[in-house]
This record gives sequence, structure tokens and C-alpha cells, in this order.
Amino acid sequence: MRNAVLMMGIACLMGCGTSMKLAVPDAFKQQATMQHVDGARGNKMSFANISTSEITRGVHVSYPGWGGRAFFLQNLILNKYGIQKNETVEKEKARFRYTITDGKNTLEVYANEKQVTKKLEYQLIKETGYFSSFEQLQHYQYIFSAIIGTGNMPGRNNWELMMTNIYDREAEHDPNPFAYAKQEDNGLATNGRDTIYINPLSIRKTELSNGKTGKLPFKLLSGYELSNSDGVVAIVDMIDRNVWFYNELEPMEKLNISAIATAMFARKVHDAKW
Repeated sequence: MRNAVLMMGIACLMGCGTSMKLAVPDAFKQQATMQHVDGARGNKMSFANISTSEITRGVHVSYPGWGGRAFFLQNLILNKYGIQKNETVEKEKARFRYTITDGKNTLEVYANEKQVTKKLEYQLIKETGYFSSFEQLQHYQYIFSAIIGTGNMPGRNNWELMMTNIYDREAEHDPNPFAYAKQEDNGLATNGRDTIYINPLSIRKTELSNGKTGKLPFKLLSGYELSNSDGVVAIVDMIDRNVWFYNELEPMEKLNISAIATAMFARKVHDAKW
């Protein structure tokens, strides 16, 4: 429901001449090079001297509304007032794999996505229409994991990528009846020696067609910042489908980051839908 509202809002803003862009900090932009990812969110990607194979996808499975509690005793009382209470559990999962190369070295990417959403639904028994029911989010869990294999390259360890987004009403003691699952997920990638931290970037301000700056009524996921102990090494722009690489990266470091970035673009369960 909220995703539909967000998409309607985006469409309205675009129709009104609003240009939404990820704001790359000037300090990093001066030390980085932007590469546009051709085929992002498709089945094959390429940019500069880097390209992926065709992405092989497993079955994308969705189980809408299965496995919720019935609330028999509560509904004996609620039904007298024309209300029915139910719990829905939605599950979705997908997997994919591909290789990525810079012409000299090749990495293998094996990725999995899993998402679980639990909601309470209150339905007016004798009413139909848009306002005849109310959903309340109880639990949301999204996990994205990937193995980035280095094959037989000597002295190279596999990288493990993990990104999560978790909300639990009970654990957080959240009294807000209108809580929702946010788009932003966080994570990291590590090979046991080095670690890359992945943090979401969101936009609230937009550039209008007249050159002025407008403010959105909500934040929108626009990309991800990748950093290590030395600072920011890359920025993934989900809106314009670009990757900004720090200029001092070694070729193998750039290939590793490219594997992480393309894996994020290749997701189907958690898709920013720009």
C-alpha cells in the first residue's frame, strides 16, 4: 500500500517538472569517476571495461497472506461489532547468479533474497471499498546475502555480502499504528581481512524545473554509500543507475566493488523501482 502511494507521489512530482537526483558530495566527486551502468536491473550489465554474464535467476517465489493466526476468541467479540481481525504472513524469496569480469579477472556472484512481512488486518464485515479495512505492520524482515567467489586466483579470499532491513513492533515497543517498513537497508561485505560498509542514502530535497529546490513530504531511497576504514570508496546511484568509484582504487578493488554494486542492481525482491 505504502509503496503504491510512494510511486504515485513520484509520478506526480515528475509530471510537475521535478528532477530527483542523488546528491554526491563535492569532496568525493572531485576524487571519483562516474560510470553509468548499462542494463542495470536487466539480465546483463556493463560499464567501462567491466561486464557481467547473463544473469541466471532461480524461481521468484511469493506466498501472499499465508500462515497467519486466526484470533477465534477475539473475533467472537469483535464480530458483534462488525469487525473481523486476521493476521497475514507474506513471504517472498529469489536467487540469482552471474559472473563479472574486467577483462583480466573474473568473479562469480551467488545471491539470495528473503523477505517476510506480518500484518494485522481489521476488516469491516458488512462494508466494502477502500476504507473498509486497516492493516497494521507487526514484523518485517528482509535479508540479502551473496557470495562473491574469486575462483582459483592465488591469495584472494571470497567476499561475503550481507544486507538487512528489520522491523519488529513488539521488540521496539512501537505504539505508532501507522508504522511501515522503510526502504533503507544496511549491510557490509567482507573477505575476512577487509570490510566494506554499506549505508543507504535518501533524498528529501529535489530540483524543480525552474532551478529552485523543493522539499518532498517523505524520504526516498536514492542510493548507497560504500566505505572502508579509510573513507568512502564508492557511491551507488539507484536513481540514474550510476556508480561513482574513488580514483585511487586498485583494479581488483574496483572489480570487487563492481560485483557488490551490480548485485544490488540485480535484486528483484527489494527493488527501489526507479
